[in-house]
Parts: sequence; C-alpha cells; structure tokens
Amino acid sequence: MTILSVRNLRLEIRRANDTIIPVDEVTFDVGRGEIVGIAGESGSGKSLTLKSLIGLEPRHSTLSGDLLIDLDGGGPAPYDPVQVRGRGISFVFQEPMTALNPTMRVGDLIAQGPRAHQGLGKRAAKARTIELMHDVGIPDPQRRAAMWPHQLSGGLRQRVMIAVALSTNPKLLLCDEPTTALDVSVQDQILALLLRLREQRGISIVFVSHDLAVLGELCDRLVVMYAGRVMEAGRAEAVFASPRHPYTDALTRSMPSLDARAGRLATIPGQPPDPTSFPPGCRFAPRCPHADDACRSADHALVDAGPGRMTACIRPERMEGTR
Repeated sequence: MTILSVRNLRLEIRRANDTIIPVDEVTFDVGRGEIVGIAGESGSGKSLTLKSLIGLEPRHSTLSGDLLIDLDGGGPAPYDPVQVRGRGISFVFQEPMTALNPTMRVGDLIAQGPRAHQGLGKRAAKARTIELMHDVGIPDPQRRAAMWPHQLSGGLRQRVMIAVALSTNPKLLLCDEPTTALDVSVQDQILALLLRLREQRGISIVFVSHDLAVLGELCDRLVVMYAGRVMEAGRAEAVFASPRHPYTDALTRSMPSLDARAGRLATIPGQPPDPTSFPPGCRFAPRCPHADDACRSADHALVDAGPGRMTACIRPERMEGTR
C-alpha cells in the first residue's frame, strides 16, 4: 500500500537575473513500512526534493506537481506540504548542531512536539520525552534531558534529532543525509536504529544520501537522481546488481570494494551541468560513454525496464551484459 505518491514534482527558484529548476519532473512512490533511498551526486536535487515534500523549499520558489498521501489507509489524497509538518510527516536534518535550537535544553526540544501537537501537559510531555530518548538509544536520558545540544556528541545529537522527529508519532520520516557527519561506527548505530524503528513502529522512511553503501544497507527501493531528474528507480538490490541507466552504472562502479584489486577507483568524467543551462535531451549525455545523437535530443521520460523498474535511458538494452 502506498503512503506517499510523488508525480512530476517541479521546483522553480526565481533569482535576480534568471530562474532555475533544480527539481524537474520527479516521480516516485513510498510504500507503507518501506524505506526508499534517493541517491545522486551533490547538486542532483535530492535534498531539495525531500524538503519540498514538507514545505521547506527555498524562498522565491514555486512548487508544482501532484503530491498524494495516505497516512491512515483511507486512500490517497492531495496534501499541503506545510500542513503535514508534525502531523504525520517528520524531518531529520543532516546537521543537528545547526538544526537544534542551542538555547533550549535537550528535553525541552523533544517535548515541544507532544505539547504542541498532542496537547500534553508539562509533566506528561516530560515523561514522553524520557520514553523517546530511551527508544532512540540515548543512555541515562534523565540526566541528558537537562543538557544543552553542544554538550552531546555528534551521534547523541543525531539521536536527539530522531527523537524530536518521532515525538509527533509520524507515519513517514524524511531523512536528509543524517549520517554524513558521523564516523563509521556511529553511522552504523544510526542505521540500525532506523531499521529497528521501521520494524517496531511500521514507519515509512525516505532516506537521502550520496553514500551508495549506506543506501544499499538500508533501503528497500532506490531512486537515482541526476541534474534534478530521476534517472532510474527500482528495488535496491536489482538496481545495484543490474543498472538500467548509464549514470547508475557509473555511480555503482565508483564505489570502493574490499574485493576489488588495488588501483584507482573508477570516476565519472566531466562535471554535472549548470542548472541555468541544462543540455537538451538526456542531461547525462555529455558524460555518458553510450550516448549518441538520439540521446542528445530525446525527451526525458521514465519508462518500464522490467518488474518494478523504471529508467530514463532510451536504450536500456545497452546496459545488459555490462556486469
């Protein structure tokens, strides 16, 4: 059952001398209890897509497309991104030190949600706060609830961010690279926490990251973005095993591997396009080893590429046998 359906999401940002479209025709679904990853290089539109789903897009911007949500199983319906904040959808930011209010104690930060959205009194909200801190694995929650954010380690601050997000009992959690600034051991702990929360609460998660290894460990399905558009989508294990778009293939080949022979990692030649002047046709064509004239003039469209698979490549058969 689908909890979130995104169709042809488009974000236009007006600037002094021009307008850019960093998110263009983005389409994907999130199933109930499913973890969907969004991958891509920096500047691909991943984070802007995520923030647009909850009304956190930049100023002087216009959002269009169809956003449908079904939080309670009553059927999909259009929603206002601003109105769902704290009312079914919560957001976990990349850097908790800048997202958490430094003038509020940890316990007060977490208690805001239960008091504002559930009408709990001060004592009940405090009890709920301690319960949430315990649920996300913060040791000695009574003592740490009285601390300020700067007194906690990066891993504990991220757990506080997750507790804040969970404080309103969301059905959908949007995570914007929440493990990027953490060392590997703490990163693994946060990923394990998210998986446990999914199992215990049935929460759906959209997880944005440029780290394919993290996405491969965590996600059920994967959406690959490049230059503001979706290049490929499908079951994560299938996308990694047999990419149906040259960009996905190039990304996965650039991943470090313990099994690989010593040598330089594979790279993607060239640079992502300037958002003020995207090339015609496939936006990856200037960097693609398989591109021809048809690729440089073809309209972007996601097409079926097997069961549960979608690709924007006009000739996905070229990818067969490359692995």
